[in-house]
Formats: sequence, C-alpha cells, structure tokens
Amino acid sequence: MSTWANLGLQDSASPLMEQLIFFHDHALLILVMITVLVGYLMFMLFFNSYINRFLLHGQLIEMIWTILPAIILLFIAFPSLRLLYLLDEINEPSVTLKSIGHQWYWSYEYSDFNDIEFDSYMVPTNELENDGFRLLDVDNRIVLPMNSQIRILVTAADVIHSWTVPALGVKVDGTPGRLNQTNFFMNRPGLFYGQCSEICGANHSFMPIVIESVPVNYFIKWISSNIN
Repeated sequence: MSTWANLGLQDSASPLMEQLIFFHDHALLILVMITVLVGYLMFMLFFNSYINRFLLHGQLIEMIWTILPAIILLFIAFPSLRLLYLLDEINEPSVTLKSIGHQWYWSYEYSDFNDIEFDSYMVPTNELENDGFRLLDVDNRIVLPMNSQIRILVTAADVIHSWTVPALGVKVDGTPGRLNQTNFFMNRPGLFYGQCSEICGANHSFMPIVIESVPVNYFIKWISSNIN
C-alpha cells in the first residue's frame, strides 16, 4: 500500500504490475532526455551571438526535427501496445471472482463455489482494531490463492464504480448492465489494498478493497470452512 511521502508507484505484487512499472520508467527516461535536450538548447540561445545572414530556410534540420520525434513516439507506442494486449489476455483462470459495486460497498461472489457470497463494508474509524488502517480496512476481506491465475468479473448495481488495486495493476470499471473482466496473478502473500477510483458520488473513496493473498492450501481450507 502507499505510505507517507511515497512519490513512486506501489511495490508490485504481480507480473503485470512489474511490466507497468518498467513501462513507466521507460517513458519517464525518454521524457527526461527530451526535457534536458530542449532545455539546454533554449538556455544556450541566450548566450549565442552568432548570426548567419544568408540563412533563409533549412530543409535538412526541418526533416530531422520532424522525423526524430516520430521515431521517439514509436519507442513509446510499441511497448504500450504490447502491455495493452498483455493486460487483456485471459489465461485459463484457476478461480473466478465476481465483484458488484453498490453505494457504498462491494459485494463478492465466488462463481466456482455456489454458497460463497458476501458484502464488504469499510470498517468505521471508531470500530478499528489497533493494527487497522483507517478508511482502508473492511469487515470481509477477499481471500485468494497466490501463484494462481485469477479472473475477476466486475459490474455495478446502481452507478458506475471502478474496482482498483494498484499493487496488482488492476483497474476495471463496473457499469450497470455490463460485465467487464480482467485477470491478475499474485506472486507473493500479503494484504493488498484498493479503492473505488470512479467518481460515482460523494463517498466513492470510502469503498475500500482488501485482498488477502494466501498459499493455495490455506485458500482450500478457507473455502471448505465457508461452504460448510
């Protein structure tokens, strides 16, 4: 989760988020190089007193400063397209989770197990445990197995919501009457926090999401205890 004075992205918990961070750093490096070059040229203009009275036009330099930015844009576009296709790929999921957005809470259904469905509300500040996180903890956490492909289906019952967990690189809009899907893969255990990131009303930021990533054997025990 984000911490105080955290200027960068959250630590990755999935391969897709790692790729998103790599692309962010790649694009940022290109932006820094362009900024330094243009800044240097503009700075040197203040101290350059050379004048060429025969210079009316320069076709060569115009070709260079037209073609070069196009090539630079290709270095950004190709990795971006690759990432878009990777994020949209569904690879034989082990578990399917359905998330339904309400005002102001989430409902979850484990589609592979008929009897497991629950609502997840934010824990009020006056009911928080000593180790709880204000405005982020919920009364019912999502329990999912690590090192397994997870498919999530997202929809909404009233207005548009957005199911977002930054550490997993997941952001899916929940639209009434429509079922959106994406996938993620958690490569380490832990608690991963998220929130509704759609402007669906005054309290949309008080719809937290908490995923508990556990080993597969713990997940099977949790499923067994909830079915019975």
